[in-house]
Amino acid sequence: MTAIMRRPAPWQVWLGCGALMIVVYYVLPAGGSGRGFLYPALSASCTLMVVAGIRRNRPVRPSVWYCVAAGLGMWSTGDFVFAYLYYVRGDTTFPSYADACYLGAIPVFAAGVFILIKGRVSRRDRAGLQDALIISTGLALLTWTFMMRPIAEDHSVGLLARLVSLAAPAGDLLLIAMLLRLVASPGGRSASYRFLIGGFAFTLGTDVLYSVVNTVAVYEGGAMDAGWMTSYLMFGAAALHPSMRSLSEVAPDRAERFHRQRIGVLAATSLLAPATLVYDGLTDPTDVDWKAISAGSVVLFLLVVARMSGLVAQVRDQAAQLEALAHNDGLTGVPNRRAWDLELHRETMKARRGGTEICVALLDLDHFKRFNDTHGHQAGDRLLKEASAAWRALLRPGDVLARYGGEEFGVLLVGASTLEAVRVLDRLREVTPQGQTFSAGLVRWDGAESTDEVVGRADEALYHAKHDGRDRVHLSDPIRTTRDTRILA
Repeated sequence: MTAIMRRPAPWQVWLGCGALMIVVYYVLPAGGSGRGFLYPALSASCTLMVVAGIRRNRPVRPSVWYCVAAGLGMWSTGDFVFAYLYYVRGDTTFPSYADACYLGAIPVFAAGVFILIKGRVSRRDRAGLQDALIISTGLALLTWTFMMRPIAEDHSVGLLARLVSLAAPAGDLLLIAMLLRLVASPGGRSASYRFLIGGFAFTLGTDVLYSVVNTVAVYEGGAMDAGWMTSYLMFGAAALHPSMRSLSEVAPDRAERFHRQRIGVLAATSLLAPATLVYDGLTDPTDVDWKAISAGSVVLFLLVVARMSGLVAQVRDQAAQLEALAHNDGLTGVPNRRAWDLELHRETMKARRGGTEICVALLDLDHFKRFNDTHGHQAGDRLLKEASAAWRALLRPGDVLARYGGEEFGVLLVGASTLEAVRVLDRLREVTPQGQTFSAGLVRWDGAESTDEVVGRADEALYHAKHDGRDRVHLSDPIRTTRDTRILA
């Protein structure tokens, strides 16, 4: 059988062509104009691929991708300007117009990532923001100590050159912070997402390596160019891949999961400030940058405290939710049997001290099994929910309605006489939904009996209500208390 050849997707074609351009780049003579102009040709092609991807895939938020295209266009312009100045005019002046294009692209990229983050998060993601700030602060301290401070203190070059040299790592740090915020935010991890992250990672990683190399020597082209060119391939593939349509869709709300890897990263970042202090002390004790290290330590400490307080608040919220689940009926939302037992015990203890009257009733929906058999169990569930909602709306503040079990409910009426309790229960019978009825057994707590005894009497009264024809309230015969016995004597 002849195999059916499937045409490669546009993003695959782009990756193949881009990889070929990189190979050709290194085949060409080093330092020649061929390399010099092939590099900006690749960056310009990447810009065109991003625009083509926007028009082809029509993403949910095209502004994200237009920012990416604009930033790449500025980088490409800088590449062409640098190639012209260096290879045509032989101008090696620093800074040049090319540097203005490179630096100007950074806030454009940052704006695109910001729009992407806002589009993927449906609510305020404070935890992700705090994690990104903690890591960014630690990296900022390292960047200042080992990259920016030596540049700032080097007075052998002009002020403009120093400012541009400082702006480059500062801009990279801004993009790193935005990238960390994007990674820490919820949302799908599609192929387009991974390509986009890879594009920024190759760019920023190569920038950092370039800065490190330039501290000991002058970089004049070589292996690191592959890192920047690979980032162009990644950006183009991210825009051409069909999954870019949904890249900025709102992510579903999910409970935060605090993995060990995340804890390890945050812990390691928090230790960067004291580690930097130790390094400075061991290498040059007379030149410790205590101001930057102190500022970084304070910011890191406050961010970690804020992060921990957020976790504590989250644990408290989850504990409250678990407590509510443990005490509320899952179907009707009213208190369950466990909550009923606790509330009845608590109210009888209070009433015993204060002499308050308490009435207890058990309600049972009449012919509920027949209703279920006729209309189905889902209709039966709806009846239970609607009935409990209607009854609870008519109860007084302080009264308790609980699901005792099945179609049976308990009602605790605090500070009500038996006559008032009967009136309340009659009103509840009138609002029972779907034309259904209930039978109820009502008792008055005698002030001495246990909760099991008073519920047992209410259950017996409920039996009499059903035996007498249902759809009624049966008031149990009062039990004479010790005080009543003395009065009768």
